[in-house]
Amino acid sequence: MTMSVKALGAILTRTLWTKGHKTPPLARSPKVNRLSTTCSVSAAGAGREKGCEEKCKVGSSDRPSGEVPSSTEPAHRCTTGDKKRPTGPKEAAGAPGVVTGVKRRSHTSTAVPANPTSYLWARYNETKRLVHDVIPPGACNLLNSSTIYANNEVDLAEVDIYGFDYDYTLALYSNALHSMIYNKARDFLIEHFKYPEAIRKYDYIPNFAVRGLHYDIQKGLLMKIDAFHYIEPGTVYRGLSPVPDEEVLQLNGGTYHVPLQEDSGFYGKGPKVKQFMDIFSIPEMTLLAATNDFFITSGIEYDPVHLFKDVSEAVGMVHLKGYMYKWVMKDLDKLIQRGEETAAVLHRLVSHGKKLFLITNSPFSFVDKGMTHMVGKEWRDFFDVVIVQADKPHFFTDCIKPFRRLDGNGDLQWEKINSLDKGQIYKQGNLFDFLRLSGWRGSRVLYFGDHLYSDLADLMLRHGWRTAAIVPELEQETQVVSTKRYALSLTWLQALTGLMERLQTHRDPASKMVFEEWHNEREELMVMTKNLFNPQFGSLFRTCHNPTYFSRRLCRFSDIYMASLSCLLNYDLSYTFYPRRTPLQHEAPLWMDQLCTGCMKTPFLEEMSQIR
Repeated sequence: MTMSVKALGAILTRTLWTKGHKTPPLARSPKVNRLSTTCSVSAAGAGREKGCEEKCKVGSSDRPSGEVPSSTEPAHRCTTGDKKRPTGPKEAAGAPGVVTGVKRRSHTSTAVPANPTSYLWARYNETKRLVHDVIPPGACNLLNSSTIYANNEVDLAEVDIYGFDYDYTLALYSNALHSMIYNKARDFLIEHFKYPEAIRKYDYIPNFAVRGLHYDIQKGLLMKIDAFHYIEPGTVYRGLSPVPDEEVLQLNGGTYHVPLQEDSGFYGKGPKVKQFMDIFSIPEMTLLAATNDFFITSGIEYDPVHLFKDVSEAVGMVHLKGYMYKWVMKDLDKLIQRGEETAAVLHRLVSHGKKLFLITNSPFSFVDKGMTHMVGKEWRDFFDVVIVQADKPHFFTDCIKPFRRLDGNGDLQWEKINSLDKGQIYKQGNLFDFLRLSGWRGSRVLYFGDHLYSDLADLMLRHGWRTAAIVPELEQETQVVSTKRYALSLTWLQALTGLMERLQTHRDPASKMVFEEWHNEREELMVMTKNLFNPQFGSLFRTCHNPTYFSRRLCRFSDIYMASLSCLLNYDLSYTFYPRRTPLQHEAPLWMDQLCTGCMKTPFLEEMSQIR
């Protein structure tokens, strides 16, 4: 039976704890035979990982029991450019790292180890062998980016009405749009706000930032915060340069914690800290970093608060002045992706008698052009209600603005709206009138959107709608998680952490030196696993062991989440999504659903592949 990486980690943890009194094989040098912690592999370069993996495997000889490792022995650090290491003594089959012909010794369960250092390294070596042995072949290929993941149980048979946002939900955009937004906002910053012309030399940096980051407006710091309001060390940037952890602590009063009153508010816009939750905000974060970097490296004094407001307004002008809309409408084939899959989803829902509605902040002319490109000229026939320029999130919270109807030319009409009719286009309005006029309430409604605050939060918390988050980043993240290097590194990181927790009662000076090495290796492993996703900020979803602030909001405001709307094509419309019961910290990791894999949760994956 195939197992998920998470299940393997649970099995490994249980095995380590049950073997606590069994003496392991002979000790190995702490300076060699480690999983490399300096091999840098990005998602784009995952194909180069195989050669580096071979150089990072267990392969050195054990020391005789009781021998103290040499403090002068150089540590191996594998990089993609390392030459092949000479082979050591021949190893016995099935026991990597054990020298043939060497007799093993054992201790009784009550005896104090004669040499604590040798005992600790012996446990280390046994654990490392177990890490390699416990991962079965093919374990790295279990996840699939077309899976829909559940935070809460959702039965699609109970859903009669499907609602959608437009941008990054019905329409997915190419990353080329990010550089276009960045360049135009940079021009506004120079020409409209009179910033120095030299800023124009800063080109857009793809993959510099990730969604969900926080920005300290007064200090000019871009950072990643976890679900417990703690800054992740190594992920704080001033301009384009990382801020040392010591300076972060100094700036933050000796702690990594960000107090609630200083953190971003409910919609990610606090008085001192802003959270960037919109995919469109990625160019804005990059421009903030580049502009800060210019002033810092040029030695020009500036106010970070003014800079933040100017950059935000410059990026806003790109949208308000319609530049983004013009770019997309001019080059639909290049900038809109996977439109045929959106059409397939809408056809399928309507053919099963489902009612559909659209609520978007975008103008009608822009939506009409994109939907015609993806679905066809009769796209409005799929929707029972179409609302444009809705002004979310205020659409969901205010009850002031009334609905207004647009005619065929997009001009506003003046009559009072007493019903929401199919085939008509409505502007503005509010959710309270929408509920009154449509009668669509509660868990019968499933609404899809990409913005956790503007699209989903109020619908779930105030109105009891079912919500589905579109997270395009899942596709790249699952590619990284599916690599062998990530599986080995993560499993060893978990195993090493468990080993340190189990054996931390050894506090003699020699043992403390061993633990210092283990601590350093653990730190290196955490950095390496972070860099596999993004060298600056790591994964969108994790800060090492803890979920990110973004993940916390994702779990709170969405019942289900997926990489794109097309993931619906993998499931029939009576499918029930069940959240995995993962053990809490005080529970034993015995749940059978840990053996479920991502590919097992996509029953119609083969049919989906034909659409692509």
